[in-house]
Amino acid sequence: MKAVRIDQYGDESVLQVVDVDTPEPGHDEVLIKVYAASVNPMDWKIRDGAGARFGMQLPIFLGGEIAGVVAQVGENVTGLRVGDEVYGTVKAGGYAEYVLAQPEAVAPKPIALDFAHAAAIPLAALTAWQALFDLANLREGQKVLITAAAGSVGALAVQLAKAKGALVTGLASGANKAFVRALGVDAFVDYTAQPFENVVTDMDVVFDVVGADTFERAFQCVKKGGTLVTAVAFPTPEQAAQYGIRVARVYCQPNREELDQISQLVATNQLQAQVAQVFPLEQVSAAQRLSKEGHSRGKIILQPVINP
Repeated sequence: MKAVRIDQYGDESVLQVVDVDTPEPGHDEVLIKVYAASVNPMDWKIRDGAGARFGMQLPIFLGGEIAGVVAQVGENVTGLRVGDEVYGTVKAGGYAEYVLAQPEAVAPKPIALDFAHAAAIPLAALTAWQALFDLANLREGQKVLITAAAGSVGALAVQLAKAKGALVTGLASGANKAFVRALGVDAFVDYTAQPFENVVTDMDVVFDVVGADTFERAFQCVKKGGTLVTAVAFPTPEQAAQYGIRVARVYCQPNREELDQISQLVATNQLQAQVAQVFPLEQVSAAQRLSKEGHSRGKIILQPVINP
């Protein structure tokens, strides 16, 4: 099979499409034929050198979010059969024609979605779900600010919060106002027009997916006793004590039950994913370059296997 591998850290030039043996699933694994794999910032951050900081060993096979068809199942696996269309997350190697997955990390693909749009959901939606509901305990009627509301994680977070019945303020540039409004936000703030912390106050929850200066300023938007969850920064107890709030960092974890609930929201048209562009596997360098530029609205997708 073909797969994307790096043997050293660096820019797009270190990405290789190589021929390797198709893996055999272990007793508790499934083998998935990959029809779509998402390109996420973590992928090119690993390629740029973050893999060394994470303790990863070269060579590294990239890709953590996929949609495809079950090709083989391990003898201890229940609930999945050969031929099932699934989507979910994998530990590594999603940029390939086949990949091994844990059964608890994948779920039946929503019938209404093609493989590309399905692959755009699991990692981003689970990150948003776990931030908003598992860590922040967002409830109906509460007020939440979502930064980068036009991004792949932020856009799904907006829809999940609205499905819960929260009052959502979306933060994005003015160029994305119509898009974010269409997601259903109750209020839109253009961060390029004014300091957002001057106009967004008394939030029960803030979900930050930007980090850096945006994260630091977001503390001022949370009311006493509220919660700030970030997907990118590293909050400290001292910051929490200074503002009298709870702080947490979300680390996306595979969760079949939550992914099934996300699928239900897709089925009822309460959750929709955006796909910016689809590339064949051989154009992985172009796909990662586009992702790193950070201007795409929606997910960038690789297509290891042509859709049936």
